[in-house]
Amino acid sequence: MANIKSAKKRVLVNKTKKDQNLPIKSTMKTEVKKAIKNPSEETVKEAYKRIDKAKASGIIKKNKAARLKSRVAKKLNNK
Repeated sequence: MANIKSAKKRVLVNKTKKDQNLPIKSTMKTEVKKAIKNPSEETVKEAYKRIDKAKASGIIKKNKAARLKSRVAKKLNNK
């Protein structure tokens, strides 16, 4: 555990941010899995929406977002 006051604050802030990001990341993963397992226009659209939301809030990086979108699109096109 941290001894310095500012480090203790950072630990608390990091925990708060993790708790805020977890539901967004979890729903994104769920929607991507649904879109890959059962590719349709609706599921792909929802997956894209969740991926973009996670990217916009800084939860995932732009290259990961592009990679996930590519995988989902590939499944839809090869359906």
